[in-house]
Amino acid sequence: MCGRYASARKKHELLEEFRVELDGEPEKELRPDYNVAPTKEVYAVLSRVPKGEERAVRQLRVVKWGLVPSWAKDPSIGSRMINARVETVAEKPSYRKAFAQRRCLLPADGYFEWYKFDEKHKQPYFIHPADGGVMAMAGLYEFWRDRNKPDDDPTAWLVTCTVITTTAKDELGRIHDRMPMLIERERWSEWLDPKLTATDDARALLVPASPDRLEAYPVSTAVNSVRNNGPELVERIEPDDDKAIV
Repeated sequence: MCGRYASARKKHELLEEFRVELDGEPEKELRPDYNVAPTKEVYAVLSRVPKGEERAVRQLRVVKWGLVPSWAKDPSIGSRMINARVETVAEKPSYRKAFAQRRCLLPADGYFEWYKFDEKHKQPYFIHPADGGVMAMAGLYEFWRDRNKPDDDPTAWLVTCTVITTTAKDELGRIHDRMPMLIERERWSEWLDPKLTATDDARALLVPASPDRLEAYPVSTAVNSVRNNGPELVERIEPDDDKAIV
């Protein structure tokens, strides 16, 4: 699974990197977050067709991590829906409609996984693009309407997201058996296209990252607590020999 990640780039960097045409919330900018956890607000890149228009516009939005299906009675379900498995994402009722119509990219500098070196202890690792570039995690987004609030209440709608995960192989698989599915730059436009609704076509865009695309190194156990946040969480450490990947 992917349960923590780092996203510290400034908004203007993401707008440029992802060639965003519309800043969906120009008055709002998230602070650099080196310990993104479920239910936090995160940036999402998505494409939507404005009312009365024909062409989809790429935009940057702030959404909440933990997908809440439109039919959910209680939004708290989102805390249990932070990941969608690529093997079942197109069939599960919670994700099926979003996979066909509401795909997004979730920018990240890297993500964290924990290597279990004995029955009681785990060593966290930071996994990131080897070239230092931005990661575009494959995601889905959804709209949920709070029926207890009036139409003119700006908080009546909740926009949430989930990260699609796949099997981790090679060195990454030794740390943890799952990892985020990444979308390479040349597939961004197709992945975001709301007019691409055929399940098989969307699934064909999900190709696991090549082994040399990412690198991993051990980091401080301070990342274990969501209360800790700062660039020191992604700094490399030298673990004891018995805590490293064999």
